[in-house]
Amino acid sequence: MTQRRRGGGREEGMNFMPIPRFSTRLDLSCAFASLREIPPPICYSGRMCNSRWFLFTLVSIFIVAGCGTPPREYDVVIRNGMVYDGSGQDPVSGDLAIDSDRIAALGDLGDAVGKVEIDAAGKAVAPGFINMLSWATESLIHDGRAMSDLLQGVTLEVMGEGMTMGPLNPQMKEEMQRRQSDIRYDVEWTTFGEYMQYLEDRGISANVASFVGATTVRIHEIGYEDRPPTEEELGRMKELVRQAMQEGALGVGSSLIYAPAFYASTEELIALCSVAAEFGGSYISHMRSEGNQILQAVDELIRISEEAGLPAEIYHLKAAGQSNWGKLDQVIGKVEEARKRGLEVRADMYTYTAGATGLDASMPPWVQEGGLDAWIERLKDPATRQKVAREMGSATDDWENLYFAAGTAENLLLVGFKNEELKPLTGKTLAEVAQTRGKSPEETAMDLVIEDGSRVGTVYFLMSEDNIRKKVALPWVSFGSDAGAPASEGVFLKSNPHPRAYGNFARLLGKYVREEKVIPLQEAIRKLTHLPATNLGIAERGRLAEGYFADVVIFDPGTITDHATFESPHHYATGVMHVFVNGAQVVRDGEHTGAKPGRFVRRGE
Repeated sequence: MTQRRRGGGREEGMNFMPIPRFSTRLDLSCAFASLREIPPPICYSGRMCNSRWFLFTLVSIFIVAGCGTPPREYDVVIRNGMVYDGSGQDPVSGDLAIDSDRIAALGDLGDAVGKVEIDAAGKAVAPGFINMLSWATESLIHDGRAMSDLLQGVTLEVMGEGMTMGPLNPQMKEEMQRRQSDIRYDVEWTTFGEYMQYLEDRGISANVASFVGATTVRIHEIGYEDRPPTEEELGRMKELVRQAMQEGALGVGSSLIYAPAFYASTEELIALCSVAAEFGGSYISHMRSEGNQILQAVDELIRISEEAGLPAEIYHLKAAGQSNWGKLDQVIGKVEEARKRGLEVRADMYTYTAGATGLDASMPPWVQEGGLDAWIERLKDPATRQKVAREMGSATDDWENLYFAAGTAENLLLVGFKNEELKPLTGKTLAEVAQTRGKSPEETAMDLVIEDGSRVGTVYFLMSEDNIRKKVALPWVSFGSDAGAPASEGVFLKSNPHPRAYGNFARLLGKYVREEKVIPLQEAIRKLTHLPATNLGIAERGRLAEGYFADVVIFDPGTITDHATFESPHHYATGVMHVFVNGAQVVRDGEHTGAKPGRFVRRGE
């Protein structure tokens, strides 16, 4: 007699015969295979008990249910999609599985099951998109959902164009609190890293990363003065950069057409960037000129890259002003020559012919020295006003005059006011407001700055559509909105953003990929994902690969479309069905789920 026990042990005087362990599903071929490995039972007489063995075999097959392992279970299984892994290679039809915050498997997952299952037949499955130039610094404080970007597939917001939310000193904190407009908040942080962690702790749906602002560091130590730093001040500025890099900054960002960034020398920037280079960071810049002096500005960026020993990127590559459109080819030539020499120089762009900034970009930097209050006081002086008006209407190589580059006041669209009494002017051109007031556009611009107590949000029509297509096709160009991440509701409706806030990425995939076929879809996805992730030194993001973070977007390449316009910008893009951030679903069937799994992403993590 043979006695079986659950523990698998053996009683003295008995022959223990192992029993095959089968799953709950009947699999006869597997059962037979298992039984072939089991010796026949031995009778106490020592003879083979073939009849008993035969009986046991039949009972084992028909009573015990099959021997296949249970199907693999995942948190999420996405089936039947066209999988674009971010490498730029052709897509493959297949499945993708997510466990926790990581991609667990890719390919034909067979009978695997997911707690959540999505049929992506006919849809593209891609890594989450990276917004290389985000101004969601305040919009995420008010609304962490990042609606306008998330509904385009953006899963990482990269900030840092010159001005960042840290490091701050007490005076900067007070000024930040005082200058707030539609969005109000308490300044509960001091350092660069504290602000980034503040966003994560508050709850955000997309990930965030940032450069540290060279302008912010300068204001921290020098204020708004037009002078070089002392040796001691420069030393403290470098330490602020060092601290930000240790806290997770991607590098140093600058915006050199604006005061007080305009006052910084190339040598000052090299000194700051040399610190970032020690940590493997990059330099990224709104160059000193995108117009008349654009070639010289590119030379400066390349020099900083070479002498500081770090990669460099051009923010929102463009040739601004019709007289400068033809210079884009020379800019491209300079970048490609630097790349051939081994320098890591690249660029990003937005997909529109208009930029957006403030009326400060229409006035000379000298009038803005000392900050906003000093600027406004100077604009009240009649002699100063005459001089400013004269310079606004004149071509110059001394500063970046976007008013002149736009060609006419009809190409300046007023979109953001702080003063409630001026908000009815939102969406009007500077020419229209000047005509209503019976003043010149130059005088009107100065009056609006005084009355609003702000730089006044302004859209400038400056660029060429042909140049947009040329830039989209460049293999070293990624994409950034240069905008916040608003929602089409509440406080956000008090101002008009540039439509790029709602449509920059959808416009690339709809207009320039599907309709105009400037580049194939797999290349566009590479430039939205793997390219920027690699440029930024961000580990395990930007690709669909096992072990990578599960930032995933599922969209319809045949329908993805931007709907925001300059006249009516608050319209979401359509065509994105599902979005996952760190494995959590934040968009389901085109609707936000309410989840906020976004994280502060540090370089190298």
